[in-house]
Amino acid sequence: MRMNLSTGIIFCFLILGVSSQGWGTFLKEAGQGAKDMWRAYQDMKEANYKGADKYFHARGNYDAAQRGPGGAWAAKVISNARETIQGITDPLFKGMTRDQVREDSKADQAANEWGRSGKDPNHFRPAGLPNKY
Repeated sequence: MRMNLSTGIIFCFLILGVSSQGWGTFLKEAGQGAKDMWRAYQDMKEANYKGADKYFHARGNYDAAQRGPGGAWAAKVISNARETIQGITDPLFKGMTRDQVREDSKADQAANEWGRSGKDPNHFRPAGLPNKY
């Protein structure tokens, strides 16, 4: 049975993340973290607020990581997958150059890491964004 590289890497991260706790706890946290990421994405789409992208990246990762190692793992996997997909779709659908995509992805990943590390996502909050978010 052959395993592709990405599946193998995800499996290794999963094993490393679970080494200090039970599978049930880790998977529960991962599920909750995935929901946190989805909620931040939905809020970003609903707010449709110019300049708020990095705030929602940081907030989703922060909320997910607060769940524990499973949530942090889910946030990292989802964030990396999203950036990979956008690297393909943004040049096609948004007309961005490869350099623009690379710079945007770098800034997104910095906001993702900021949130996952437990730092306040409000650092990226733009002035005037409704308090609802």
